[in-house]
Formats: sequence, structure tokens, C-alpha cells
Amino acid sequence: MEEQLEWQDRFNLGVDYIDREHRKLFSIMNKILRYSKEEEKRQWVCEEGIKYFKGHALKHFAEEEGFMASIKYEGLETHRRLHKNFQKRTLPELEKELLQTNYSPEAIDHFTGVCIGWLVGHTLTEDLAIVSPEEAAGTWDHLLPEEEQAAMGEVITHLIYDMFRLDARVISEHYGGEKFGKGIYYRLVYSIGEAKKWEFILVFEERLLLNTIGNMINTSSEKMNAMIMNATRYAARQFVDRVRGHFPDSDKYELETENLLNHEQFQRIFKKQTPQYSLLFDTGAGYFAYCAIAPHLIQGGMGPAINADNAMVEIQEYLDKNEQENRAVAKKKKKILVVDDSMVVRQSMKELLEEDYEITLASSGLATIRCITLNRPDLILLDYEMPVCDGSQVLSMIRSEEDFADIAVIFLTGRVDRESVSKIVPLKPAGYLLKTLKPAEIKKNIDNYFEKTGSLS
Repeated sequence: MEEQLEWQDRFNLGVDYIDREHRKLFSIMNKILRYSKEEEKRQWVCEEGIKYFKGHALKHFAEEEGFMASIKYEGLETHRRLHKNFQKRTLPELEKELLQTNYSPEAIDHFTGVCIGWLVGHTLTEDLAIVSPEEAAGTWDHLLPEEEQAAMGEVITHLIYDMFRLDARVISEHYGGEKFGKGIYYRLVYSIGEAKKWEFILVFEERLLLNTIGNMINTSSEKMNAMIMNATRYAARQFVDRVRGHFPDSDKYELETENLLNHEQFQRIFKKQTPQYSLLFDTGAGYFAYCAIAPHLIQGGMGPAINADNAMVEIQEYLDKNEQENRAVAKKKKKILVVDDSMVVRQSMKELLEEDYEITLASSGLATIRCITLNRPDLILLDYEMPVCDGSQVLSMIRSEEDFADIAVIFLTGRVDRESVSKIVPLKPAGYLLKTLKPAEIKKNIDNYFEKTGSLS
């Protein structure tokens, strides 16, 4: 982030009292930037600066909306909606974080990054479009209805908790690409043929990934590394797939491209295309932004909001649809993790089962935990006689993790003598399979397990 904001001619709208307020807002942000690094002045300067920034922002919003009304500007309602979101949601949430963290450097970086980014971006797009529509197009020309934005925010908030056990809050429903701290920008493009594309960009503050993915794979690294980045990629794809599951026909789209972007590349994409969803979250462990660029969502969104007039109809339709989805989910392939130190055994099990099941392979205890974290299986086929860390030790690790404790484990073993069986039974696996069985018998036993959702016969 630049240490000071420089007022430039291109920021001028040519409306004196609006340009004056813009310059005043720039000046206030410069004072916060100038003194926020000085520990003894940081809190007082931020408190005073935020008070003046809020006051001038509200004055500016009122004057700008009055000017738009006077010239009958057709984008007034969109502008008012953006002002309302920044005033009622973004600023209060940023201020709350400052207070809760006692004006920590991270919270101040969040505040200045989001506010400066919003101020500059809004001035150069929405504001400039008021007086020079031929020179500037608004970023939010095709906003989805507020209830759909709110619904998507709730979906992602719940998903963040399900996957990472973090209580997230929506900071903005109209994230404009503002930079917050050190960021990782991950892009996924799904398509059906050439015409229909669905693009997602997930923006992670680095410390969020270190606090979540880094902890999950038990790394002591204090900075991003290849292992965390790769784990992030797969976790992000699962995240996006679960969000896409809330939309009809999402399963018809196939992954076409994935990219890791720098901030400049992200900004170019963001400015070129209008996002249908663009949300910024404070997870408590770091900031996270979710952007979806999908023109087809303008026609088919999240569905109507439920109110007193339509509640019974909407709820019944939802239950009917949910029942259909549950039946569809039941038909999806179950996930099996095959753990064996022998590459020959792993590959043969994969070839035997992959037609009917989604197969993941692991060769060690550590790899097993990593695989479970990134892609939770419905069943683990675990080699009992592995060297270094044998099956009983791996099972103990799995059972010691509360989130993994209920995953079914079937031992793969080459021996069924009384002594070997007596070692296996106390570990309470879902069953055991002899590696010497014919492939068809192994397959049949696994099929029977899922059909009965019980132990092997």
C-alpha cells in the first residue's frame, strides 16, 4: 500500500462541492496513514480520523445523491445502494474490528486498505460515470437483488464455519477489489462449451490460510509455502463446488482453467467484467473475498426471499426440491481412501473400485491425515501391516481427531490367523478384508458395506 494518497486531476468530477468532499476524504485517509505507524499516536489518530471520515462520508453521500436526483441520473438507486452498504455495513464492521483488537496494526491495515480502495475505485467508476458516462462505466451496472446478495452471504458464512470452524461476518456485499494485507488471489473458470462460462476469484489474506490450512496440515511454517498453496487450491475447489451446488445445472459445468493471480492481474479481470456476487468477509482469522462472474446468474439467482405472504409455498417447494437433491446425492459416488505402502496394491484397488467409487490414494499415516483433511472420505481401506507407522497407529490418529472419529475404517490385511485377528478386533474397525481374496469378492464386500451401512459379513 502507498504511504500517501495523491489527488489527481482524473478524480475531479467538475462539481465543486462534490470534488471538495472527495479531496477532504483523501486528506483524512492520508492523516490516518501518516500517523498509524506511530504506536503512541495510533489509537488517538485513528479514533479522530474515523470520526471525521464517517462524518464527511455521510455528508458527501447526501450531497452526491442530491446532485444525481437534480439531474435525474438513472443510476441513482444503484449509487444509493452502494452508499448504504458502505455506511451501514462496511464502516461499522471495520470499526468494530478496530475496537475489538485495540487498534492492532492488522485492523488498521484492513481499515485503511478497504476504505482507500473503496474511495479511489468508487470515485473513478461510479462517481465519474455520473458526469462522464462515455469515459467511465460503473462497476455495479448489473447488481443482483439485495435479497440474493444476502442469501449468498449466508451460504458462504455457513460454509466457512462448516469447513474451517470460523464465525465469519460480511464486511461488504459489494467488494470492489480493495487490497487488504498480503493477499492470495485464486481464479477458477468453469464452462459449458465456448459460450457459457462461470468464473470465481477467491481472495485470501495470507494469515487466514496460515491459521486454517496451515494448522490442518500441521505445518510450523509462518509464511506461505508450496504445501499450503497446494492444499489451499484443493480446499478452494471444494469450497466453490459446494457454493455452486446451490444453483441449478451447476454440475454440467466443467473446470476449464485455474490460475494464481497477483493483485494487478486480479484488478484487470475485476475491472473488465461485472461480478454478480462480490462479497468481503472478516473470518476472525483473516479477511476473505468471494467473487463470482457469471452473467447467467442474472436470469436465475438464489430464489425469492421468504416472507409472510409466500412462506408456506416457498417452504414446501424448498422441501420438495431438497428431497430431490438428497436422492441425487445418494446416487453420487461414495468416497474411498485407500492407504497402503505398496504402490501395486494401491493401483490395483483403484482400478478395481474407481468405476463405482471416487478413489483417493495415500502411502503413509501423514498422507492419510492430509487426504482426510482435504477430501473427507466415506470409507478408509487401511493396510494393517505398513512399516514405520502401522495400521493400528494410523487408526489411533484418526480416532484422536474429533472431526474424523466417525469415519469408517476397514483394515486390509494379508493374515487372518488368531493372533493377528486378536490385535485388530479391539481397535473396533468397521471390518477387515484379506488382500488374498479375489478382486470380485473384495468389491462385493465393499458394495455390501455401503448397501447395509454396517460391518462386513
